[in-house]
Amino acid sequence: MLTTVHRHRYAFALVGAAASWGLATVIAKSALEEIPPVALLPAQLFASTLLVTPFLLARHRQEPRTKNLGRLTALGVVNPGISYALGLIGLTYITASEAVLLWATEPIMIMALAALMLREHVTKTQAIAAGAATFGVVLVVIAPERSNQPIGITLTLVAVAACSLYTIYSRKWAVDESSGRVVALQQVAALVFAVGVLVVVNLSTDSIVLADISLRSWGSAALSGCLYYGVAFWLYLTGLQHTPASVAGQYINLIPIFGIAASRALLGEQLNRRQWLGAVVIILSVMVAARSISNRSQNTLDTAPTTG
Repeated sequence: MLTTVHRHRYAFALVGAAASWGLATVIAKSALEEIPPVALLPAQLFASTLLVTPFLLARHRQEPRTKNLGRLTALGVVNPGISYALGLIGLTYITASEAVLLWATEPIMIMALAALMLREHVTKTQAIAAGAATFGVVLVVIAPERSNQPIGITLTLVAVAACSLYTIYSRKWAVDESSGRVVALQQVAALVFAVGVLVVVNLSTDSIVLADISLRSWGSAALSGCLYYGVAFWLYLTGLQHTPASVAGQYINLIPIFGIAASRALLGEQLNRRQWLGAVVIILSVMVAARSISNRSQNTLDTAPTTG
């Protein structure tokens, strides 16, 4: 048993990352019952920063500064700053199950932006998968009886787009930089941004009475932040260091499965038949697209000229 676990430990790490991301979304939904989104994000980031920054900065303290470090740090304002600020606001209008399924379209959105901005080739299979995923999203989120749902859908999809842009620019700038140090600095940048938004909101509207929030909700905020920005990212990096990126990315497809299961167990949410159909379409479409990318990357390696 221990031999099997050791042999597949990096796969288990990637599965654990997906589980942490899915569970954190559900816990955040619970915290939003008492904590406004503008207060929840800095609380989450504060907890995760306390968890990861000392370890990451200590490990990479002696590494030299690269020319792109400033730009990479500023990207933290985009993600997790702006991206998850919008995502949390959107989460107040939709269910946790719907949220994790909308976030499942991120690989498809990254593929589209990479084709547009980086001129990466998109195959016919990938294009069909993207269209099918879009159809799946429509099946999941269409609910005419809920008047505020379009607001949540729009904010969540904009959040996914911001996260996708973050991935595109990180791919361009992070070639010579330590991923650990970048993550630590980006979380600090996002925390400064989130605190600034909270201050502006408090000054321009009625102040948020934080003292009235229960310890249970603060605990949910801290736990979701540590899971999402700390544990999940550490597990994902652990697996990614020993797994091809095209393969590691496919584990992201597991997030909706864990998210839907957790939302049903913890919040009592349920999907109707149409939404279940949409969920299956989204997950299968993203898996097909990821497999196509993986196969194309392997073919490129197989046909590349060798030297020596």
